Amino acid sequence: MKFDPWGLLRDARYALPRYIESNAQGPDAADAARICGRLHCKGLASTVGYFQAGHTAPETIVAANQAVSALLADVSGDAYLSVKAPPLSFDEVHIRAIAEAAAASGLPLMFDAHAPKDAEHTLQMVERLLPDFPGTGCVLPARWGRSLADTLRFRDSSARLRIVKGEWADPEWNGRRIESGYLALVSSLAGRAGTVAVATHQPELAERALMILLDAGTPCELEQLRGLPRRRTMAIARRLGVPVRIYVPFGPGWWPYAVDKALARPYLLSWLIADLLGKRESAGD
Repeated sequence: MKFDPWGLLRDARYALPRYIESNAQGPDAADAARICGRLHCKGLASTVGYFQAGHTAPETIVAANQAVSALLADVSGDAYLSVKAPPLSFDEVHIRAIAEAAAASGLPLMFDAHAPKDAEHTLQMVERLLPDFPGTGCVLPARWGRSLADTLRFRDSSARLRIVKGEWADPEWNGRRIESGYLALVSSLAGRAGTVAVATHQPELAERALMILLDAGTPCELEQLRGLPRRRTMAIARRLGVPVRIYVPFGPGWWPYAVDKALARPYLLSWLIADLLGKRESAGD
């Protein structure tokens, strides 16, 4: 058999997240609530999102979200709960159970984006929940061809919207620039009454997007994933007077997910170095 070093490296790259999932315990609901408390003491809002392990039962996902909602009821500050509908099989009973627990603790609900094939089911769920749970929101990825129409769909609603570049590729994207798509989505929302979250760690893109919204008088915030470089983006938000929200992940699937993304994006190391060499702002959490 021919020795294939690249094949071995490839196998190791995909095996490592599975190994971590089997052997490392991710942060739990209590950890997430404590982190949110520390963030709020520093004037930072938070988003809390559960990352399930592979083949987690929907009942387990519901219980985890109910647990963190109850804990966040005792944490002062601005927070909301972010959920993933596909692992719940879009079951409205399960999703409403989470929404009710979140509402009881004063937490709006946000639906994370998944693959393009899941988008319509997710957005329909948002529309069904909005009458009973005002402020329920969704994530709109800039790399999807459908997202511009989706921004218009929710522009004049009470839904909270988060704009991201997006992880899952869209076959209809056809190689267009993601940054241009991102700014097109933001521009289409300029002037709306509801809040728009700019979720990017790219400083130049964050500044341009926030300026578009601010110039139109649109409520906006910068949202950042805990663990990724954010000194430069937070410095921009502070200069513009824009609030900052930190996405706090928890659950057994978080560390495998984070390691998988780090292995898939080796540029993150240089990105971190650039962030550390930039203007230092107190941003620890």
